Amino acid sequence: MNHPYQRPRRLRQSATIRAMAQETQLSAADFLVPLFIDEGENLRKEIPSMPDYYRYSLDLTLAEIGNYVEMGLKSFLLFVKVPDGLKDNVGVEALNPEGLMQRSLRAIKAQFPDTCLMTDVAMDPYSSFGHDGIVADGQIVNDPTVSLLARMAVSHAEAGADFVAPSDMMDGRIGAMREALEAAGFHDTGIMAYTAKYASCFYGPFRDALDSAPGFGDKKTYQMNPANAIEALKEAQLDVAEGADIIMVKPGLPYLDIVHRVKQSVQVPVSVYQVSGEYAMIKAAAARGWLNEQDAMMESLMGMKRAGADLIATYFAKEAVEVLKRR
Repeated sequence: MNHPYQRPRRLRQSATIRAMAQETQLSAADFLVPLFIDEGENLRKEIPSMPDYYRYSLDLTLAEIGNYVEMGLKSFLLFVKVPDGLKDNVGVEALNPEGLMQRSLRAIKAQFPDTCLMTDVAMDPYSSFGHDGIVADGQIVNDPTVSLLARMAVSHAEAGADFVAPSDMMDGRIGAMREALEAAGFHDTGIMAYTAKYASCFYGPFRDALDSAPGFGDKKTYQMNPANAIEALKEAQLDVAEGADIIMVKPGLPYLDIVHRVKQSVQVPVSVYQVSGEYAMIKAAAARGWLNEQDAMMESLMGMKRAGADLIATYFAKEAVEVLKRR
């Protein structure tokens, strides 16, 4: 009787052997924790379309960060909810040294100096139109927006940001930010560019979190066409050439081919954002008993790491680390 010399099942026959042969590993250092910060005190508000995820006032944000740090999670991606009365079409509040983002950066760094803080740099939280850029004659104008974003990046660096994370998809904004940061003396402030940010339907719950849905039209004139892949490689090469230290693909699970192709084309770390819609899908299906939440969470995160992501921004960070500690 002929026997196969190669039996791949030999490396699957026990938990110990499977762990020994495992190719892809996840750890707390892989995760970026998105945090939504709101004005007020003692505020903890669940986001309806993101079960078990909350928007916190700054005082409770500090307490929450303390919990994350104890778990080994030390990298955070900060977003702020701006009151409607402070929104306009030119981003005045975005540059306010006493704005919520700037105050949050100073407070977090004072209490947790060893954390890595990355800040959302975009117009949409501050825009009365809900768009990622300045609006003129019904159009989102590129170059005036880039000038504003560069000033916003410097404002965040002054307040203590380790990385600025432009999510706007305007052309040329990475180079403009790098120039502005260098001119202001912030040589060590990094840039994590949202490089391949697709015009995706999976952002809906996030817009609930920050009340940042566009007031007219959509974002397809600046976010990428989901049908395109080569364009992502062009964006990645441009961002790296302009000074990006880390580049991001967003969303995650529907774009793992993009993560893989981008990773093969650049020599900087690649991050991926497991966005709010991906989180909400798993939560909703698990709530109906259609799948196991923990297994779906870990499988999706492992898939992103396996595809080539060096960092993963995920709303599941805390739960994932709890699972990893038990294994």
